[in-house]
Amino acid sequence: MTAAAPCRPKQGAVPSGGSAAYEVASVGALLLGCIADDFTGATDLANNLVRAGMRVAQTIGVPEGPLDADVDAVVVALKSRTIAPADAIEQSLEALTWLQAQGARQIYFKYCSTFDSTFSGPVRGNIGPVTEALMDALADAPGGDFTIATPAFPDNGRTVFKGHLFVGEVLLNESGMQNHPLTPMSDPNLVRVLQAQMTRKVGLIDHRAVAQGEAAIRARMEELKSQGIQVAIVDAVSNDDLLRLGPALKGIALVTAGSGVAIGLPANFGIAPSMQASALPAARGLQAVVSGSCSLATQRQVHHFMQSGRPALGIDPLRIAAGVDVAAEALDWAQPLLADGPVLVYSTADPGAVKSVQGQLGVEDAGAMVERALSRIARGLVERGVRQLVVAGGETSGACVQALEIAQMRIGPQIDPGVPWCHALSPACGSGGGLHLTLKSGNFGTDDFFSKAFTLLP
Repeated sequence: MTAAAPCRPKQGAVPSGGSAAYEVASVGALLLGCIADDFTGATDLANNLVRAGMRVAQTIGVPEGPLDADVDAVVVALKSRTIAPADAIEQSLEALTWLQAQGARQIYFKYCSTFDSTFSGPVRGNIGPVTEALMDALADAPGGDFTIATPAFPDNGRTVFKGHLFVGEVLLNESGMQNHPLTPMSDPNLVRVLQAQMTRKVGLIDHRAVAQGEAAIRARMEELKSQGIQVAIVDAVSNDDLLRLGPALKGIALVTAGSGVAIGLPANFGIAPSMQASALPAARGLQAVVSGSCSLATQRQVHHFMQSGRPALGIDPLRIAAGVDVAAEALDWAQPLLADGPVLVYSTADPGAVKSVQGQLGVEDAGAMVERALSRIARGLVERGVRQLVVAGGETSGACVQALEIAQMRIGPQIDPGVPWCHALSPACGSGGGLHLTLKSGNFGTDDFFSKAFTLLP
C-alpha cells in the first residue's frame, strides 16, 4: 500500500466545492474521501477503515496534485479544529476540491468523538460551519440534501443516547471535557450544540429508529426532510448500532461523524476486513514518547510510564517563556538514555496547572510555545536515531508531524481503539529511510499505552 505523492496543480476547470484546480488521478477512482480536522483524528478514522478492510492513505494537508496510489480511501489530515471558522471552511473546501478531482464517491467529514472545536468568537464551534459549507458545495450531488452527525465511538466509550453525548458512564460535561484548555464542552445535548452553529435545521434520529435498522433509519430521514430538517444527530450506543447505520448512509453525498461510523461504510462498497490492509515494514531503531495532551487519559498514561521506572522529563512553559532553550536541554537529557529503551518528554499537566500557566502567558501563547518546543524535540529525537515515536495530543501531533516534514503516512495495525501505528518518510531520518509513528488523541488509550505500544510492532 502506498500513499499519495505530491504533484503540482493542473491549470483548468475548477471542480465544484473549492477554489483550486487539480489534475485528475491516473489510477482507479477513490471510493471514500475523508477530511479530518486534526492529525490524531485522521489516523483514528484511517485506523477504523483499515480494520474494516479498506486500503487507506493519509495525507498531511491537501496534496498539490493527483493521487497516484491504488487505495480505496484517502484521509486528508487538516489542523483546523481550533482555528477560526472561516479558515476551517477554506481548508476543508480545498480538501473537498482535491478529493473530488480524485473521483471520491462519498465524502466523510471527521471531527472529534467529544464533538469539540474552536470555542472563540460568536460561532462557538467549527463543526457546524464546515458541515454547511460542505453541504453547500455538494448541494447538486445525488444525496446532497441531507446529512447525519454523530461522534459515537463505543469502543472508546463515546455513545449518543437521545441526542446526548456520554463519555464512559457520564455526560460529556461531567467527563473532564468541561475543563479542556482549548475547546471546553459544557453542553452534552448535541442537537442544541450543533443547532447553535448552523443555519440549517438540526433534528434527531433516536435509538428507536436505529435499533430497527436500515429501513427505519431511512424512513426517519425522509420524515425529517419533510419537516425541513437537513442534518440529524444519530443515537448510537454500540457497534451494532453503527453497523445498522452504515447501510442507511449508502448514497448520501456527505457523512459527518467521529471515526466510529467508519466501521459500517466499507461494506457499502463490497469491502470485507483483511489483515493485508494493515501491513507495515518491520520496526527498528530507538524509541521515544512526546506528550503534549493534558487530558485525564494522558495524565494517567504519563503517570503509569513514570511509575514503571522509565525515564521521563517534564517541560515547564514558564522556562520557555523566560528564554530557556528547553528543547536543547531535553535532547541532551535524552541522548544517553535512548539506548536503554523508550524515554518520555511531556508537558502534560492537570487543569489547575494549565490554567495557572495560561493566566500568566495567555491561552494561545502558552499553547504555541509548548507546541514549538515539543515539535523541535520530536525532530531532534528522530535525528538522533528514534525510529519508533509516539506522540500524544492532537495539537502536539500536528506540530510534530509538520516539524518532521511528513507528507503522507501508511496506516498499520491498531494499538488501542482509534490509535494505529503508521509508517512515514521524513527528512529527519536522513538516508535511513522511514519511521514508525503513532499519533494518539489525548483522550484515547489504556493507562499503559506508552509502554505497550512498542511491544505491538513487528
